[in-house]
Amino acid sequence: MRAFAFRDILAGTVLAGIVGVAPNVPAPAQQRPTNAPPDFSSNRVGWSGFNPTGPFFEAAPGRDPGPVTTDPAHPFVPNGTDKQPTFRIADLSNPNLKPWLKERMKKDIDEVLAGKVAFTAQSACQPGGVPMFMGYGGGNPVIFLQTPKEVWLFFSGDMQVRRVYMDVPHTANPKPSWYGESVGHYEGDTLVIDTIGLNDKTTADIYRTPHTEKMHVVERWRMINDGEGMEVVFTVDDPDAFYQPWTALRHYRRVQYEDLPEGVCAENNNQSMFGYPVPIADKPDF
Repeated sequence: MRAFAFRDILAGTVLAGIVGVAPNVPAPAQQRPTNAPPDFSSNRVGWSGFNPTGPFFEAAPGRDPGPVTTDPAHPFVPNGTDKQPTFRIADLSNPNLKPWLKERMKKDIDEVLAGKVAFTAQSACQPGGVPMFMGYGGGNPVIFLQTPKEVWLFFSGDMQVRRVYMDVPHTANPKPSWYGESVGHYEGDTLVIDTIGLNDKTTADIYRTPHTEKMHVVERWRMINDGEGMEVVFTVDDPDAFYQPWTALRHYRRVQYEDLPEGVCAENNNQSMFGYPVPIADKPDF
């Protein structure tokens, strides 16, 4: 694993092209244009979602139904305690899950409880997809790269990258891909991201909840606590998997970084990890 100077990517054209200030130097509040977008990225700011003992996705106040949660009969135990760590087991009594979804999840849960290692995209060197991307940001921050035409979201753990195309409509029939087609715009202090065209190879959360290619995700990112925190509230709509769209939120805290490690998940190791195959591409999938 080696480090690279991510500051070189950010220098020069990030928010400077939007708000007219020198790179990595935030403009004084009184000089910032009133219609300027929020600055999520300058001065080496990242966002950590590390919360090992809390819920994976939180319920959004006043927004029902919420996300899949832990089965009370199988409470989650994280690493670093004096108890045996466990994998997250979904509560299948959730009335929002369609029958085929519950059937597939029960089969997976039975295998995990019998000793199988639970699937995660990172351990299998696979893209996480959306909304699973919002579950990232533990010890490795999520970093924004903002330009007038695109916003990039980096998960620094293994350099997962999402590209959001600003102020443009969706294409008519995007070909399904790992991160789908994301378009965005700003609403005051909030970055709104709308994603369609997702393939069905990913899971919706750490509970390994499946979905179909009809899944549609809308995210609203904004800073809170005087810029010391970040909140994303997102709604997932998949009429073939869930009876109703569900809404969840994820909290992050501001962190500083210098250089980022370049993690190559499958370098010289294209083999099965934890019983799940590492993807090997012989042709582009989009």
